[in-house]
This record gives sequence, structure tokens and C-alpha cells, in this order.
Amino acid sequence: MIRFEELAGLTSGTLLQLKQEYGIQHLLTDSRRLAHPVSSLFFAIKGPFNDGHRYIFNLYQRGVRQFVLEDYLAIPEINHNTTLQQLFPEANFLQVSNSLAALQRLTAYYRQQFSLPVFAITGSNGKTIVKEWLSQLLSPDERVVKSPRSYNSQIGVPLSVWQINQNHTLGIFEAGISRPSEMEKLEKIIQPTWGIFTNIGQAHAEGFVSREQKIEEKLKLFKNVKQLFYCRDHAAIHAAVTAAQIPAFTWSRKQTADVRILTGSVRGNQYTLEFAYQNQNGLVVLPFTDEASIENGLHCLAVLLSRQVPVSEIQQRFLKLSPVAMRLEMKEAINGCYLIDDSYNNDLSGLSIALNFLQNQTRTKKKTLILSDLLEAGLPEAVLYQQVAELVRIHRIDRLVGIGPVISQHQPLFHLPQEFYSSTAEFLKNFKNESFRNETILLKGARVFEFEKIVAAFQQKIHGTVLEVNLDALVHNLNFYRARLAPKTKLMVMVKAFAYGSGSYEIANLLQYHRVDYLTVAYTDEGILLREHGISLPIMVMNPSAESFGKLQQYQLEPEIYSLEILEACIQALPDDESYHQKIHLKLDTGMHRLGFTENDLEALFTRLAAVPQLRVVSMFSHLAGADEALHNDFSQLQISRFRAMTGQIEQRLGYAIIKHILNSAGIVRFPEHQLDMVRLGIGLYGVEATGSEQDALRMVSQLKTTVSQVKVVAAGETVGYSRRGIAREPKQIATIAIGYADGYDRRFGNGVGQVFINGQQVPTIGNICMDMCMLDVTGLSVKAGDSVEIFGKNSTLTDMAQRIGTIPYELLTNISSRVKRVFYSE
Repeated sequence: MIRFEELAGLTSGTLLQLKQEYGIQHLLTDSRRLAHPVSSLFFAIKGPFNDGHRYIFNLYQRGVRQFVLEDYLAIPEINHNTTLQQLFPEANFLQVSNSLAALQRLTAYYRQQFSLPVFAITGSNGKTIVKEWLSQLLSPDERVVKSPRSYNSQIGVPLSVWQINQNHTLGIFEAGISRPSEMEKLEKIIQPTWGIFTNIGQAHAEGFVSREQKIEEKLKLFKNVKQLFYCRDHAAIHAAVTAAQIPAFTWSRKQTADVRILTGSVRGNQYTLEFAYQNQNGLVVLPFTDEASIENGLHCLAVLLSRQVPVSEIQQRFLKLSPVAMRLEMKEAINGCYLIDDSYNNDLSGLSIALNFLQNQTRTKKKTLILSDLLEAGLPEAVLYQQVAELVRIHRIDRLVGIGPVISQHQPLFHLPQEFYSSTAEFLKNFKNESFRNETILLKGARVFEFEKIVAAFQQKIHGTVLEVNLDALVHNLNFYRARLAPKTKLMVMVKAFAYGSGSYEIANLLQYHRVDYLTVAYTDEGILLREHGISLPIMVMNPSAESFGKLQQYQLEPEIYSLEILEACIQALPDDESYHQKIHLKLDTGMHRLGFTENDLEALFTRLAAVPQLRVVSMFSHLAGADEALHNDFSQLQISRFRAMTGQIEQRLGYAIIKHILNSAGIVRFPEHQLDMVRLGIGLYGVEATGSEQDALRMVSQLKTTVSQVKVVAAGETVGYSRRGIAREPKQIATIAIGYADGYDRRFGNGVGQVFINGQQVPTIGNICMDMCMLDVTGLSVKAGDSVEIFGKNSTLTDMAQRIGTIPYELLTNISSRVKRVFYSE
């Protein structure tokens, strides 16, 4: 059952054995994304934040039988009383020294079985956009296989390459690295025919000693290519390519190059450029005007010209290009529905990823898929829609709405409630609000089907102000703190106060997906809401009221017990059933002097707990009053000392081990030696590092945005706003924006204290903040109604804003009104 080999010298027989004898069709590295258990091969990879060996037993129970692992003794369920044969009687294990390396070697060998040419793309920015656009531009000539989303990592690239099949005629894969010696591995997997180097950032990233080293490492992807496409104006890239003697195809605005850009001008929402290629001039209009998109488009233009595509045909293809939505968005919708908007791409792998995301949303039981024709699949229609039908079945979709002439022809393949329309217009003509209720709806459509019109039909809130919540940033922050924990330290995460304004359910569901150990809410109602929306993690309630204990029991919530009075209320509410046990958490006061038992309370606490065996203390905790500031270090250490002493007494008297936790977000950073059994993560998860020492390592999770409602000119001497506080001492241009103090934009930001970003410029408020709107001084700027305004986000941090009005980031986040629409997205 266990074969000890390294997968280094794979033979065709080994690969055929995996694919045919064991029926392996799918490679799995994340147990949460299991869709095809019988035909999956799971790689138990040991990473910085997790260990895949922990999930082998669970996967076996769910039907997986083929595993690659590093050490079977790392499976937690293996001990001196159980053997591998007893736990996994039907499994096959391939033991290797490094599971990630085995995954890479397997896919590198798999790639060798196909002769199709491949583009490889790397660079600091634009990889995904260039990949998506190039796929669109070449699809009339090729059947393209490409990286799903931004699958460009040491794991993502192998999973991308595994998609190749005999129907594809061209591959386009992106590759990214974070440290030296990674790109050689990706080059062996992709085996590119041509390369594209998009650009290089000004600063070298962590993991590289210099920008030059980073370029040299990236160029290792192209050591065997026929041609490398890049902009010759990036001097550092050009110098490195020349030194490495890599065959090049270049474009430039300034230098001699294969494609010379002669002129460029913006006209409306288009960019017209004249270029010279092979001693002839050409003219192309690009359907975008921002500099990043122009650069990305010029990389694609160079590729098309090198392939001898006629300029007239290039123009037609460019005009059909559409912006690439770089993220999957989740929004509230009509009638208690929840909308997942994914127009990112329209191929089979993108659909599979989106369906996985849909399956992991537990807010509603019913799941609906609205799907257009798939236009970028590279498969015969009959094969393609048979695979689509299988994905729909595996992911347990409850209803399918198909839109498009091709998918409509394959109705018999789908065995579930269904309806089909020839076009988006036909769907909207027949759309009835009451037909969609209390369900999660995934919209997955090609751009040509204009699914944004369907999004508008489902929209619940039309308020111009929106809080965008970046779920990828939240996961990044979670992993930042996890990396600082000992392997056995548990993690409790605070989702109280609407998850610090971000949205309780959505954050809780993501945390459940990433397997944190505990959630904490402030009040019982918050915990009930999470339970009703499918959150099954243990939940601690910090402020239970006497009348809430019945509900706590009903929804399996665990109360914080901080006084003898609240303990007595908990006891009185216990059911008359000796088999029932209520889990409780003891709050100890070690110096915060807010809530909690003091040392003087302990004897009475012991007496009462001993008399009520139905109560089970699962954790004890205290709160550090000044963990974020070094000047309070001595007091923090005193609190920790008091806590250790009190918990020692409690464990001794109760006679069993109890989880102990005292560190908050700041404490995790500043007192790692006192992690004890568990830590509590709060504001740090949302991108605010309370000590300030590690802020650059976190990503801001939320961005508050609104829109300009009107722009007008105010004459000198006029006033603006209530109480005439805004005074125009000279003629001013005033923009009114759709946010006010009822949305959570504090009145203290009025009269120039607040600074927001519009069209790349920082502008001040003028006049008092109103309930539903406020005014900006945009004199001298090009601003119009409908323009987007950033209140806080990339350009203005919460910490900076808080300092302006003498408060803390917590207050700004938690004050954002529930009427402000939350949009959750994954990049």
C-alpha cells in the first residue's frame, strides 16, 4: 500500500498507472476543494501555515483513495494503537521526500507528453490581464488552455499545466516568484515556446537582494524560448535580456525596436496609436486609455504582429476586447438572495473554481447557477457541455439557468430544475423578482452576454456608497498572524460588531473555510445569526444576558462567564437533564478592570462550579490593557503573571485541563512567548496592526467608496453647507458626494479636516458633513457627476483618518452604517 519513491524519474508507465489503473484525472492540494474524490490524487504538502497531512483521514472518509505524502507518521490519527492499514484499508500511498516537488515533477513530465506551443508570462504587473487578452485575441486561430485566474505560484502553475489535453493547440500560462531558485522549477513545468516579460517594479520585493537579481531570476523562465516579447524602454530588463542572449522581439516608444510606437493620443475612451513594423506604418485603436492597459495592449499587439496577423484583423480583434474583471464579487440581492458575480473568465477551469466558491457559501441552502455559453473552452461542444453538466452535478447545484444558443442546445445533459434562454435580453424580458428567493446565485457569463444587466436586476441596494471587502487581503492577514503561532496554538477570531464593520457572516464563513478554531461575538443575537446562516464553528458570546441563556443552549453557543451573578443566571437556565453539558468560558480580571472574576471571587466560583457538573469550563482568558505600547510592558507582564497564577488554581481545583488565552492582536506580535493554548485575533485581521511595528506586513481589508452626485461653481463670498461653515473666499468648484454621517462618515471630518481621493488627487471637505452627503473643494480639477471617490483605502489609511479626528481605527470601521452596501471580492 505504501510505495517509497521520489517521482523524480517518472516513466510513461508510472504516469499511465496513475491515470489509468487508479483513474487519476484531478490533482488536489486543498482538501476544501474536493469535487471528484474517486479520481483525485491528493498531495499532502507541508506549507508555512498548514500541513496537508492533517487532512488525509478526512479525505479518505470522503472517498479519496490516492495520496502522495512525506511522512505517514505526520497523519494525526496515526498512533501506537492504530496502523496505516487499519485506518486506510483501501488507500494507496506514494511516500516522497517533498510533496510539492513531487507535484512539480509529475506535471513537468505530463507537459512533455504534449507538443503544443506555449506562451509563458511573467513580470511585476499585468500578467493576468495580458494572459486573458492574449487568449481572447488568439482564440479565432487557436484552442487555448490557460492559467485559471492568477494561478502563477509553485502550486498554481502545476495545476494549470495539468489542464492540457489533446484538443488544445496553444497554452498561455503565467508564472510568479517570491524568492530565488523558484523560476527554474516553473520553467521545467511550463516548457515555454515564447515568453512575455510585462514589466518590473521599481523596488525589489522581499526575498531578493536587488531589483537586478529579481529580473535575472524571472528571466530563467525564458532560457529556452524562441522569442521573448518585452518593452525595450524598460532599460533594466533589456540589459538583462541582452546579457542572457535570449532571442527578443521588442516594442518601444523611444528606442529602435521591432515595433516602434510613433504617436499615441486619447480620444474619448479610446487610444489611437501609430506604429512602424517591418518598414510599414500601421494604425490601431485600443478600447482603453489608462497607461497600464495601454502597455498590456502593446504586448499583445507585438505578439499579433509577430504572428503576421493583418493589421485590419488586429483592429477588429482589439475592438472586441473587454476589460478583465480581476475579482469575483459577492453582493446582497433581492428577496434574501446572495449574488456571486464572476465575469472574470469563461472557460471550464474558471467555472470549476467559481462553483467551488459557491459550494462553500452556507448562507442559504439553495444554490442557483446562471451560466452563458462557454466561449473559451477549446473543446468540442458535446464534450464541453457534458463536462459542464458533470460539474453542475458534483457541486450539487439546485437550479440552472442557461443563457445562449449553444448551451440551450444541450438541455438534455442537465438533470436538475432548469430553464434556458437564447439571450440575456430574453432572460430579462421574462425575469420575475418572486422567482428568486433565499438562494445563493452564481452569475458566470462571457462578456458578450452583458451579464452586468442581470446584476442590476438582482441589485438590492442602489446607495452610491459601498464598502469593498477584500477577502484575499483578509486571508493574507490571517496567515501573517498564524505564521507567528506555535503549531499547537489555537486561534480564536473576533467577528463582533458586524466583524468590525466588514460583515459578520461573510467573514465568519471565510474563517470557517480556513479552519480557525473559535469565533467570538459580542451578543447572543450575533451568534444566532451566524448559526442560522450555516456557521458551525464553536462561538463564544462575550456579553450574554440573563434572558438569553435559553437561546444560547438552542443554538449551541458558549457564554463568557465574568461574574457570580451571570454564572447563577446560566445555572438557573440549565435544562433538567443531567446528560446536557453547557460549555462556558471564564473571564478573569487581571488588571483591565472591565469585566471578570478577581482573585477574591475564586473560592466562591469553585464552590458553585463543583455543585453543578453540567457546566464544563472550556477556556479561561483575560485581556491585556496595554499590549500595544511598550511603556506598559511591565504591567502587561504583571497581568500575564496574575493570569497564570489564577488559571493554575482553577485547573487544580476543577481537575481537568482548560484552554488558556490572554494575547490579543497586539500581544501576538509583542509577547509571542505567552501564546499559551490559544490567542485572540481582532483588529489585526482587518489590516490594522495595533503596535504599528508590523503595519507594512498587513493588507488593508476594506475600502470605502462613494460617487459624485453633482458638481457646481460657487461664487466668491458664498457659503457651503449647514450653518454656512464653508466659505468660498474666491470662486470654487464644489462636488457633492453621496456619503454623510448616517453612513458613518463622522461629522468631525467636515470643514477641511477630512481628505478624500478623487481622480488621483487628494481633496478636502468644505462645510459641515450632512446626514446623507457632504461637499468637496475640487477647484481646478476635472471632476464630473458619477466619478468614484475613495474615502479610505489604498490612498488614505484608516490610521491616518483616525488621527485626523483624534480617534482609533476601530471606531471608524464599526461606525460604517448597515445601509452602506458591502461588496466582498476575491482577486
